[in-house]
Amino acid sequence: MEPEKGILLINKPSGISSFGCIREMRKILGIKKMGHAGTLDPRAEGLLIVGVGEGTKKLSGFIGLDKVYRAVVRLGMSTDTSDLDGEVTRQCLVQSIKEKDVVSALNSMIGNHEYEVSPYSALKRNGKRLYEYVREGKKPPVVTRDMEVYSYTLFSIEPKDGFVDVTVEFHVKSGVYIRSLAVALGEKLAVPSVLAHLVRTAIGPFSLHDATDLHLLTKK
Repeated sequence: MEPEKGILLINKPSGISSFGCIREMRKILGIKKMGHAGTLDPRAEGLLIVGVGEGTKKLSGFIGLDKVYRAVVRLGMSTDTSDLDGEVTRQCLVQSIKEKDVVSALNSMIGNHEYEVSPYSALKRNGKRLYEYVREGKKPPVVTRDMEVYSYTLFSIEPKDGFVDVTVEFHVKSGVYIRSLAVALGEKLAVPSVLAHLVRTAIGPFSLHDATDLHLLTKK
């Protein structure tokens, strides 16, 4: 689906924050008034909806749209951040895992469930983001929230260096933390787990297929 005037679909690369992506776009397009609808972690990549000029006034209309994420969940290790950026807190050898067990675990995640939010997330509690507590050396409050998974598509289950990588696409309600789903999948399979890779492939009716790569963006 083509976005309306003042709205750009951008494929955010890994290794840059969502705001960093906006900074780069300002340089490329020579436009200061710019914002985005929905943050992606720096390690994550994929679809970012960007408002340019008067388009920034339309961004609030995209905030609550459902999302689709393709995730690689690594079974056999856990970290304090629930992704590969953190310190390893547990590790075990996972030679193989049965597809029927993975499917059963994923099936049980469909619907609305309460999951713990990573203490390294940007979610605010008491006026402060959770990761800010960690940066200050303080123990962040334990936060749980309802997260709804509409459906999933399982792509592959592959052994990798003593671990097992499960590639799965989740169609979720806005507000779902995929790191929480990655941890939950491991818990259901009785093994530690982390989010190893993440791509946002859709926001509402908008698809990553229609997005422009950041490095290909040029002033028109």
